[in-house]
Amino acid sequence: MNYKNSDIAQAAKLLKQKLDKLPIAQKPTILRSKELKSLFEKVKLLPPAERPAFGAEVNKLRQHLETLVNGVKQATERLEPIDLTAPFDINVEPNKRPAVLSADDGSIHPLMIELDLILDNLYRMGFNAVESRQIDDDYHMFGSLNFPEDHPARDDYDTFMTSEGLIAPAHTSTMQNRVLKLYKSNLSHGQPIAVAIPGRVFRNEDVDVRHEHTFYQLEGVYVDKGVTVGHLIATLKSFLQEYYGKDLEVKIQPFYFPFTEPSFEFTLSCPFCDKAGCAICSYSGWIELLGCGLIHPNVLKEAGIDPKIYSGFAWGGGIDRLVMMKYDIEDIRHFEAGRLSFLRQF
Repeated sequence: MNYKNSDIAQAAKLLKQKLDKLPIAQKPTILRSKELKSLFEKVKLLPPAERPAFGAEVNKLRQHLETLVNGVKQATERLEPIDLTAPFDINVEPNKRPAVLSADDGSIHPLMIELDLILDNLYRMGFNAVESRQIDDDYHMFGSLNFPEDHPARDDYDTFMTSEGLIAPAHTSTMQNRVLKLYKSNLSHGQPIAVAIPGRVFRNEDVDVRHEHTFYQLEGVYVDKGVTVGHLIATLKSFLQEYYGKDLEVKIQPFYFPFTEPSFEFTLSCPFCDKAGCAICSYSGWIELLGCGLIHPNVLKEAGIDPKIYSGFAWGGGIDRLVMMKYDIEDIRHFEAGRLSFLRQF
């Protein structure tokens, strides 16, 4: 297209070159270019007699650019939706298909390796295993576990909840009511309820080297006639000594959980320094490991078990922490980071 004014002709040539280089999605930006804008501003500076002719040519240039931009839009190929999860179309030639990673290059995550060892120890102690859930309801998370209605854990500030009222469990205790009901018939046949419950849990935590918002926990539930705190301590001590492969001293101190009574924090002598004091135990010689206690009578009643005849204990602790202590891992975030330099060590 020809322009009588040399300035407009020069600007038209420059704008056409710029338009050709722009990606399709950015071509409309040529209509807001500084070159075109300066031509419109120049109209105001010209003598009144020259303005009509100059302005007409500038409008002519703008209309020409709009036509080119609209033509590109209409010519753009409309592609059919594709399945981004499909590795390739069935019609793609074999030599043009993307390479698929071999499963031989993968490995078992260190937490899963250790979980197999942990469950093997508990199997040999007479426990069954039931996997926990990653989404649950208010009843199993709180109601069946004797949580008061106004307990702060029921606040969505502390617990991850969906708008439908479902909950990402903060502890594997969410399975207690289920396993008590599932294995209740054991008691009538003179056998105990003995269940280990591993699973992923979720907390509203400030993440640091010792705290994660997502980690794995191990729950233990045992119910029979005449079960005492002594049975709880002996069971946990035997399990931990087998896992760490050495003799340990243990102690408990009073605590509070709604679903156990009495409740305790379970502490063991540091397996790294033998109570001499080190960085792992904060130079105290002892490591606070998990929460535990005798199952609250209300929890047993909720599962249809008579607390006047039967008693039991339960514990819950982080699998990540057990593994960190075993291998002297300094940062819990390594487990979820997917760093090959860390994973290849296992």
